Amino acid sequence: MDDRTSKDALADDSAQNQNYENAHVEAAYARWAPIYDLVFEAVMRPGRKAAAAAIRGAAEQGGAILDVGVGTGLELPMFEKRGHYVGVDLSLPMLRRAQQRIAADNLSHVEGLAVMDAARLAFADAVFDRVVAPYVLTVLPDPWASLDEFLRVIKPGGEIVLVNHIGAEQGPVALVEAWLGRRSASLGWKPEFPWSIVGDWIAARPCRLLERRTLPPLGLFTLARIEKL
Repeated sequence: MDDRTSKDALADDSAQNQNYENAHVEAAYARWAPIYDLVFEAVMRPGRKAAAAAIRGAAEQGGAILDVGVGTGLELPMFEKRGHYVGVDLSLPMLRRAQQRIAADNLSHVEGLAVMDAARLAFADAVFDRVVAPYVLTVLPDPWASLDEFLRVIKPGGEIVLVNHIGAEQGPVALVEAWLGRRSASLGWKPEFPWSIVGDWIAARPCRLLERRTLPPLGLFTLARIEKL
């Protein structure tokens, strides 16, 4: 087998693995969609509010903002109304609930929702001022591929805003994270998610870290703002 054939085979295997993991996540979120808000709204509210605050400046200027992993749309009512928002998610049942929220709350600033893979965004290069991705990275089969897509679709000087669980190495927070991880496995989350996944990606790409801070409750989640150079 020559090098080209070997590379093609590896690419096929990678694609098959990603498709398998995506199918697992889709099935998990289809099960969770009816009760997702009830179970997760309170614990994740501080992170969603922080993400909305992080993109407010761009939204106030009428910026174009992509919400990746919009789910049931819990953060949509928190967004500054002068922005222009598009939400994408892999789960159609979750998006249906987001659409119901948009209609019920008259969220006219949300201009569209679409079923989409975060690693294969169907948008042109450099069309968004911000990409916001709350609680998404830990469910993605290939975080680097998705981060590459986030970077591709934002304009130079634009920002990626992440809210994510980052694993603690020790102490009481690590114990709480372990408990949370065991109970979130059926939702498709990866309990072990070190900062190095994000940090190493930033070091290898034309971007820089603007902000990194922990969020309540108990510092379980981290907000990161990344600027495209």
